[in-house]
Amino acid sequence: ELGLVPALRQQAIGLRNRDGRPVSVSVSADELPDLPAAVEVAAYRIVTEALANVARHSSSPTADVRIAATDEELRLEVTDAGTSNGWRPGVGLSSMRERATELGGTLEAGPGPSGGKVAALLPL
Repeated sequence: ELGLVPALRQQAIGLRNRDGRPVSVSVSADELPDLPAAVEVAAYRIVTEALANVARHSSSPTADVRIAATDEELRLEVTDAGTSNGWRPGVGLSSMRERATELGGTLEAGPGPSGGKVAALLPL
């Protein structure tokens, strides 16, 4: 009902990491076209799972969500600046990847030099 970006902002309120400290989440998005319902639901679920993984597995006090669209695809990126206990594939990563591939998209996730990153491309 709210739309993708407001719903993600609302979901991010109150996110806490494994030590109980708040995680400040920034959600930024370009002007988005009307999205097919399946893409909007998949995008919401992928981002919320990525944020849950930040809270569960990262020491980062912040997370950034960036959303952009072209005529052909919706790009989602969730990053954090923390360290983790390793990136072991689990239910969360598997479900995010499944949601992306069900729509013909892709998902990449892993640690980087400045923290963790989840990036998904969903075709429109």
